Amino acid sequence: MRSPYRIVLPLLVFAATVFLITLVARQIFEKRGATLNVDMPAIPEAGELLPDERNTIAIFQKASPSVVFVYNLQNQFDRRTWTVSEVPQGSGSGFLWDKSGHIVTNYHVVAGANRIAVTLIDGKTYEAVKIGEEPKKDLAVLKIDLLGTNITPLGETVADSSKVIVGQKSVAIGNPFGLDHTLTVGTISALGRSMASIVQNVTIRDMIQTDAAINPGNSGGPLLDSHGRLIGMNTLILRNSTGIGFAVPSNTISRIVQQIINFGEPVRSGIGITVVSDGSFVQRLGLKGVMLQSVQEGSPAEAAGLKGLELNRNGRIVLGDLIQSIDGQSIETVDDLYHLFDQKREGETVTIVFLREGQQFTVDITLVRI
Repeated sequence: MRSPYRIVLPLLVFAATVFLITLVARQIFEKRGATLNVDMPAIPEAGELLPDERNTIAIFQKASPSVVFVYNLQNQFDRRTWTVSEVPQGSGSGFLWDKSGHIVTNYHVVAGANRIAVTLIDGKTYEAVKIGEEPKKDLAVLKIDLLGTNITPLGETVADSSKVIVGQKSVAIGNPFGLDHTLTVGTISALGRSMASIVQNVTIRDMIQTDAAINPGNSGGPLLDSHGRLIGMNTLILRNSTGIGFAVPSNTISRIVQQIINFGEPVRSGIGITVVSDGSFVQRLGLKGVMLQSVQEGSPAEAAGLKGLELNRNGRIVLGDLIQSIDGQSIETVDDLYHLFDQKREGETVTIVFLREGQQFTVDITLVRI
């Protein structure tokens, strides 16, 4: 006769294993909305630290609860077993933008994700939904189910980045690899820098350069001023360099994040054109400017008479109009064109100078949302 223990014992082990897996899974991915409450530590007395040290500590203690760990999970197919598994493909930092649970991070941190997870200051991890993104600024907006919090989101303490000056204090905070928060302090070392975006042929303009170290895993974390206000989002470090990091300015962040929250995408202004992205094509012709590839039907560009590339009766390509300047600003690359339209709003009228068959023309066009 078979012993009942040979049947009961495996069942008990199996039940205990299922219980433990369920418990761990609930701790890792909480399905319900989170309430985030943090006990803020006291700042040491003035006599114990120098004023600048007290300032740095105060900034860190106030801002760090808003800084989160973000990681990117992607599906991977195993040809040997014919199974699909979920594997981490990247991670970085981010920060709480508002009390509704919107989180700002770098686009490259969450690019291509099948699932995104966010770990908050209380150690709990939640699934996040991507609300929208702007790859040209390396920016993405996420959303978690946050019911309430007693911390101040960084979206409520945004400084005017146009007033940032070289030499002022900068504080970079990150949450690399979900281990704990890190703090680096430096100065603003340059303004108006341009760096290549992960989007081909596009440059991120007007970036803030700082010597506050942006360590691996700190991408997407905040850059703060001496008042603890957001002046930028840490984005990248210059390869093979020491102490050269770059941040997207807060004015750009505020504008794009609000557009994404309201509309699910950045609200761009334009005239309804597609351009030839290969700048070398124009250069080989000995010209300077951006050539139109096509003009959208019913667009302001069509109404103004602009023309893109065409085929004549003999099957030969007729060059499109070549935009050379807008509102007096020289347009030499596709990036110049995107950057100028980024600074304009729907309803504004711009003066465009373009070249057609060797002759220069000028036309006024009102921008629309595209």
